[in-house]
Amino acid sequence: MAKSPTLMTVDRVAVAEVTTADRLRPVSEAGVESLIASIGEVGVMKDAIHVRQKKGGTLHLIAGAHRLEAAKRLGWNEIEAKVWTDVTDDWALLMEIDDNLAGAEMNALDTAVFLARRKEIYERLHPETKRGVAGAAARWDATEPSSVAFVTATAEKFGLSDRQVRKIVAAGLRLDPKDVSDLRSAPRAVTLKDLTEIGKINDPVERYRIVEGLASGKAKSVRDVLRTLRPANETEPKDPVETSLKGLSEAWSRAPLAARRRFLEAHEEELRKLLANDDIETLGAGGGE
Repeated sequence: MAKSPTLMTVDRVAVAEVTTADRLRPVSEAGVESLIASIGEVGVMKDAIHVRQKKGGTLHLIAGAHRLEAAKRLGWNEIEAKVWTDVTDDWALLMEIDDNLAGAEMNALDTAVFLARRKEIYERLHPETKRGVAGAAARWDATEPSSVAFVTATAEKFGLSDRQVRKIVAAGLRLDPKDVSDLRSAPRAVTLKDLTEIGKINDPVERYRIVEGLASGKAKSVRDVLRTLRPANETEPKDPVETSLKGLSEAWSRAPLAARRRFLEAHEEELRKLLANDDIETLGAGGGE
């Protein structure tokens, strides 16, 4: 039986010894400056950071990246910390997410990313709610038991409506890490309305063009991009095979070399079968006459 996370101690730890890799979002300059101003005004940092102690005694940040960065800029050698042991990656990530959602000034994009990750973790931590639909995290069905349970729990926890949670998470599930990185660099902050529109886009090629347009500043909104991609007189239905091929090609061209290698390794056997099959056009087709 797995151990439960344990709060080992509340103590001061060396700032330089806390590792801060793989955070869900970078610290914001405004957030750090606000904390520094608050510390200068009241003389103390109100809340401790949370860290996990791994085997060998190394300390890894769970929650409090802005507080830690403020301490570094103020030249502090130590910072008050709650030190946890027997912590899983999912538990640590859930604390990071909830700490930000509950207390940080979050823009629409980061809120979508955090809530989407929270949904994935919630379903892993509560497998009893999951119906067992393959790929459910990627194509979220709002009527699925796991989704209903997550939406209800999240809406209650953060004071949102069920509808707000569904819209925000739908967008977060559509965006890959590169999309998020590109949108963070956009000259105009991505709005909740934009994210709602992105959550409705099933075509990966369209989604890529939308992200590209917003990130470059060439488009002010998702609808600006869609107007160029979908002329008013466009009536011819799209070929689903061609659409899928374009999506795969776009994803492959954007992926780094290491990701391409991992994909080939993961799908090597399936690819060999596809290439060796003479009747390849019928592969994956269902039904009879």
